[in-house]
Amino acid sequence: MIINLTLLSFINIGLSKLLTILHQISGSMVDDKVKKIISLLKNEYPGIKTALSYSDPLELLIATILSAQCTDKQVNEVTKNLFKKYRTLQDYIKTPQEELEKDIYSTGFYRNKAKNIKGLSEILVNDFDSKVPDTMENLLKLPGVARKTANIVLSGAFGKIEGIAVDTHVKRLSGRLGLTANTNPEKIEKDLMKIIPMDIWDIFTLLLINHGRKVCDARKPLCHECVLNKLCPSAFKFG
Repeated sequence: MIINLTLLSFINIGLSKLLTILHQISGSMVDDKVKKIISLLKNEYPGIKTALSYSDPLELLIATILSAQCTDKQVNEVTKNLFKKYRTLQDYIKTPQEELEKDIYSTGFYRNKAKNIKGLSEILVNDFDSKVPDTMENLLKLPGVARKTANIVLSGAFGKIEGIAVDTHVKRLSGRLGLTANTNPEKIEKDLMKIIPMDIWDIFTLLLINHGRKVCDARKPLCHECVLNKLCPSAFKFG
């Protein structure tokens, strides 16, 4: 009995070491793959920056809310006139919702977006001294603001990197590249935060967004043109 227990103990220690080694090898492979992905995308999209046009935190917040299910190009077309008409929070508050809806109509989901913009404007005036907050906790208190929007505002307006903004492109590409098995944006963000260097969390989002728009289309990805096709487990599986 003592011999069996001793043998079992050695076996358990051996299995534990084996699992540790396999985990280290697996982690090393992931790290190497991620480094290659980042390097290739940086080379493909040098000097990457957000495509949204804005001049202050409020404009970035509004533009990001409008960008949901809408292209940045179309949002910029709308905000070109919108930001001339609505210069302060009071402008959004005093304008009838129906009028604001017409002004943002072409961005889609205009009723809900207008409702959220008016709602957050009142909260900013009443609770935040008419200023866009610079913390994740307070940004998430605003209607229409989830972690994606909060991450973009924190990074673009305040230079604070607290997470990875997961939009439809980031969700699609991170899944296709095998960087996550999750489909929930918050779980995807947690997965990516574990393997992407913190100092490029904001850049990584922009890289995937641009690659998603130009190459890795949702329906017909251009795998033959993709610089990642040798690293992507989903390459050439669409069509």
